[in-house]
Amino acid sequence: MDKIAIFPGSFDPYTRGHHDIVCRGLNIFDKIIVAIGYNSQKERYFDIYQMKDHIRSAFNKKDPVEVIDYDQLTATLAKSYGAKYLLRGLRNTTDFEYENSISQLNRYLNQELETVFLITSPNYASISSSIIREVHKYGGDITDFLPYQI
Repeated sequence: MDKIAIFPGSFDPYTRGHHDIVCRGLNIFDKIIVAIGYNSQKERYFDIYQMKDHIRSAFNKKDPVEVIDYDQLTATLAKSYGAKYLLRGLRNTTDFEYENSISQLNRYLNQELETVFLITSPNYASISSSIIREVHKYGGDITDFLPYQI
């Protein structure tokens, strides 16, 4: 049976930090589904369909990575794909506090779902999508922070 993981997030944008987590996750899981969620609390900066294409372009066609968008509970999405794992990256203790609460709720909603946390590689720990959006908004070069060209 394949070990399938969902890597959920808004990925607005998908960064080298996110990419590092997926690439390292491929050493653990047979397949990773990068799932771009719609967040009713936020308006997207980068177009979701273009972001899906950018993320796909960051991987080799042979990589067992699928990129989707979704508008439902992550625990429900995992069931529909037969995924028993959520993959999450942690940059710091603040991330852990937030992710721990979400992990517990997802486990309540889907008892078969385990969350696997990977610590962000030190060279990517300072990268956040919100900071990159600000830099881009004001004309700064974000090329070094993304695993694809925009």
